Amino acid sequence: DQIIPAHWLKKVTRDGFADGLFEAWRKEPDFVLNQPERQGATVLIAGPDFGTGSSREHAVWALQNCGFKAVISARFADIFRGNSLKNGLLTVVLDQQVVDALWQLTESDPTAEITVDLQDRQVRAEGVTADFELDENARWRLLNGLDDISITLRNEDEIAQYESRRPSFKPRTLVV
Repeated sequence: DQIIPAHWLKKVTRDGFADGLFEAWRKEPDFVLNQPERQGATVLIAGPDFGTGSSREHAVWALQNCGFKAVISARFADIFRGNSLKNGLLTVVLDQQVVDALWQLTESDPTAEITVDLQDRQVRAEGVTADFELDENARWRLLNGLDDISITLRNEDEIAQYESRRPSFKPRTLVV
């Protein structure tokens, strides 16, 4: 896997994966993310079928650990996209022509600003304005910084009440 090699997949915490992101490619001095002017980028313009072979959350976590908040591509692998949206990384699907225009813009000016507006579901850059689709639930989760666990924890009091009424012979959820 090019996003993060398998030997990085031994941890289940969400941090400590930055050095593994594109590990093989980063050994090449001219790799795009090794260029000083690319440091601090938060939007990754990617090729088609981005995330293929990256079925674990670690790929998403590695991108986030490096500061990426959004990835733009013409197509994403389904599992990768699902993991991204559930873990707070916005994946934006745009027509290949728009992705190519953004790619050319960043090649000619590595400091070009690309705005990914989640509220309005729109990508904006010099000479480019493109709407993108995103289902309302994913948009709501991202805007509110919620993942599956935090959504469940919104009902923590009700869960505790339910657990307190369960018969003692049934399995229990222990407080951590």
